Amino acid sequence: MAEHRYGLGNRGPAVAEIRSKLTQLGLLAATPDQDLDPGAAVFDESVDRAVRQFQQQRGLTANGVVDAETYRVLDEARWRLGDRLMSFQAGHLQIGDDVATLQQRLLELGFGVDRVDGVYGPSTERAVKEFQRSVGAPPDGTCGPATFKALARLSPIVTGGRADALRESERIHRAGPQLPGKVVVIDPGHGGVDRGCFSHGLSEAEIAFDLASRIEGRLAATGVRVFLTRGRDTSPDEAERARFANETRGDLVVSLHVDEHPSPEAGGVATYYYGTVGDDDMRSTLGERFAGLVQREVVARTDLRDCRTHAKTWDLLRYTKMPAVRIELGYVTNAGDALRLSDPGFRDVVAEAIVVAVQRVYLPPDMDSPTGVLQLGQLIR
Repeated sequence: MAEHRYGLGNRGPAVAEIRSKLTQLGLLAATPDQDLDPGAAVFDESVDRAVRQFQQQRGLTANGVVDAETYRVLDEARWRLGDRLMSFQAGHLQIGDDVATLQQRLLELGFGVDRVDGVYGPSTERAVKEFQRSVGAPPDGTCGPATFKALARLSPIVTGGRADALRESERIHRAGPQLPGKVVVIDPGHGGVDRGCFSHGLSEAEIAFDLASRIEGRLAATGVRVFLTRGRDTSPDEAERARFANETRGDLVVSLHVDEHPSPEAGGVATYYYGTVGDDDMRSTLGERFAGLVQREVVARTDLRDCRTHAKTWDLLRYTKMPAVRIELGYVTNAGDALRLSDPGFRDVVAEAIVVAVQRVYLPPDMDSPTGVLQLGQLIR
């Protein structure tokens, strides 16, 4: 399954499995004739609509194609709290909606989880152990029947807001408004033999690396420690980039990309943060705020079309422990965007916009400036 892509017109056992998962999630009506004979299962228009709806809810590219990523998230979605024992297993992390429900429940009860992301990592294990100690259970970090029952008995102590959002807000408040001492990880997309998008003589990998270097120099001038996830000739995958960012103990991550489209009319800038959409909403609150600041600063200082901010569950956004955003800075397939991206002066303007957005993350309301007003010189003291 992981090596294939399934879309309209495909049929067979793999499609039957996809239909079954969508039916289980309430996105597709049951079809007994196809369910009884997996070989007759068809990826028809109803499946296409259900897949697109699922992708939209889960922060995936809503193209109606079940590739390895969409299948993985479909598989994660089938788990409900209590379906299986859960524990932290280094190198083989348990991931699923049941983990996300557990994390949300722990946060509501006042036990610290870094983020509701559906990944049973070290912070979730610590929170489970704290909870187990509080209810007199053996603090082994394994979430089984006894822990499920204890969770069901207790009512949340936090109401009227999201506990993880409150924790993130407090963390920013404690960090203070000054940039010196902060750690920012810049992630130039693609690299090495992976050139990414290419059109009008522009390579995504080269644009991203050049822009990363410009941002690095400006952030360093303000006293920020800056790390790049790759050199000019390397191309780590997203999980490796997230792991690197976590090892640096960075405060923020900015991933740099450009986009392409079959239509030369498609253009503009969009910024993405970790999150899903719908009843099972999970998101990084600070990541969402950071994405909004980046998007507004870039739009205010350039004439790129505003394609807004969006929640996504891409690996770099999901597996980083700190707020992370990904900016798609124009379309190389759009003649106007390509002309701008080829201009070093334009890249300088974008670099300054991103540095200003980093500063504004930490400024309290009484010290903040309107969008597009704050200048780099004001940050260097």
